[in-house]
Amino acid sequence: MIPMLTLAFAVLLILGVLISERASRTVLSTAVLFLLGGFALGQGMLGVIPIQPSDPVVGVLAQLALFSVLFTDGMKVPLSGLRRAWRLPGRALLLGLPLTLLITALLAHFIAGLPWLQSFLLGAVLSPTDPVFAAAIVGRKEVPGRLRHLLNVESGLNDGLALPIVLVLLALGDGMEVGIGGLAEEIGLGLLIGVLVPLIVIWLERLPFLMATKGLQPLVAVSIGLLVLAICLVTGANLFLAAFSAGITVANAGPGFREEFEQFGELVSELLKLAAILVFGALITPTFLFSEISWTGWVFAVLAIVAARPLALLVSFLGTRLPAKEQLAAMWFGPKGFASVVYGLLVLQSGAARSDELFHLVGLVIVLSILAHSSTDVIVARQFESPPPPATQ
Repeated sequence: MIPMLTLAFAVLLILGVLISERASRTVLSTAVLFLLGGFALGQGMLGVIPIQPSDPVVGVLAQLALFSVLFTDGMKVPLSGLRRAWRLPGRALLLGLPLTLLITALLAHFIAGLPWLQSFLLGAVLSPTDPVFAAAIVGRKEVPGRLRHLLNVESGLNDGLALPIVLVLLALGDGMEVGIGGLAEEIGLGLLIGVLVPLIVIWLERLPFLMATKGLQPLVAVSIGLLVLAICLVTGANLFLAAFSAGITVANAGPGFREEFEQFGELVSELLKLAAILVFGALITPTFLFSEISWTGWVFAVLAIVAARPLALLVSFLGTRLPAKEQLAAMWFGPKGFASVVYGLLVLQSGAARSDELFHLVGLVIVLSILAHSSTDVIVARQFESPPPPATQ
């Protein structure tokens, strides 16, 4: 299985790179390519990648990918940048995120028929956003800077903010081997490791006889991430929160390392994300989508995309002077991305009550979200283009 998975990933990666320039100008998307590629090559179609959710490669790849994503996301927004422009991202995170979770939970309970605990767990899994599926929005200069800043900050922080809620709800539902006390210890230790390790390494690097050369400076941040990962694996600390806090610490204690790492780190995270999306697509089969999910599940999935976040951000933006066009773009672009994929796998592998049903609903929402948001990002981005000046005679 591993050789075929590697071959499939390499072929799709080459194809994705070769179409990337055209994709940036059209509704094509590298993420959709890997999702559909995994779906076509999975056990439900061609059977080239006969992978199961219980296979070790699924859990290992998901953990590594989420660790790298959270570590990189933590570096994206220095606290100084938040202090300068925190109002809109603060509203989206402190009001929009809880409201999205709440509305999604209400939909899950009253439409999909889930018990309250599982409904809130599903809401927590689906509340983070991922702008990698809306790259045309956050990467285009014609899009207003405050909108790009809002989406970047929100997506960079909401993965880490939603994770403790997912872990606590899993523990309450007996879906984790440790109780609330053990979970609190894991989280606290992870945060401690994530803060102390970068501070120590950055302090050591600043000593005159230990200074890194210019060419190797990007590896300082890489080494910090690897060390945090290794210590968490040895101690049993929560590696995801450790990654997130380590990224934030590097961004603020060593901004030069963040800048050196930025391009390299984004590429590594992107590779791991695409590999995880390929595996996720291979787990989705026609039977999974059309036989194992009821019509109420489909109604829930559609409303989770078109109603939950838009309503939450509509409330969050009350009283602001954000133009209506920018509000609508922010309300729509809440793609359910990579964090939800991994959190859904955590729920499935936990064996908690109704975990299989939850994973099916998570999978359906993510598939619909990737297709919807990745195919509309360029279209919406073009709405912010300035009209050409009138021709002079």
